[in-house]
Amino acid sequence: MSFSLPMWLTLSRIFAIPVIVALFWLDGDLWRYVACGVYAIAAATDWLDGYLARAWAQQSKLGRIFDPIADKLLVAATILLLVALGRVEGFTVLAALVILLREVLVSGLREFLAEIRVGLPVSKLAKWKTAIQMTALGFLIVGDAAPTAMLPVLPIGEIGLWIAAALTLYTGYDYLATGLKHVDEEAPPPAPAKPAAPARQSV
Repeated sequence: MSFSLPMWLTLSRIFAIPVIVALFWLDGDLWRYVACGVYAIAAATDWLDGYLARAWAQQSKLGRIFDPIADKLLVAATILLLVALGRVEGFTVLAALVILLREVLVSGLREFLAEIRVGLPVSKLAKWKTAIQMTALGFLIVGDAAPTAMLPVLPIGEIGLWIAAALTLYTGYDYLATGLKHVDEEAPPPAPAKPAAPARQSV
């Protein structure tokens, strides 16, 4: 199976996770910036892979499967690391929790709707949520390693995470309402198999 460049970009978000995890465990402010850089590049592929797939007509079922998976794995791993290492603490942990729970909810809805062959398209507001969420996590990775006199990096990250959590609640409810409309539907019967073509006889 040959993979296109958009597909490799999607998979690169998954490959970046162990690198980011390793960088989180290294001491020193420099490594926070390096981790943020790796994370930023990985997050940028979320837009780039979709753009290239559409521009080059290389959209595929495999890409549609792995794109949301790669996003969720990258976000979940980053949030868990930030909480575990105390870079997200206090009430801000609730914002992180809301985001993680929403991802589980949407994944469950997509799985259910896939069984009855109903799509769950990503709304424009959900795309804004993802952009704000990705940006906020980048700020939080650097955290208090940045000089606060130049830019209040940590507060910006925390505020961004709360905004993303608020949008998460709204879009999560919207997706749930959409899914509940189809709760009584059953999966369509499989298409009948096409009869095999008669074997050609040599004469």
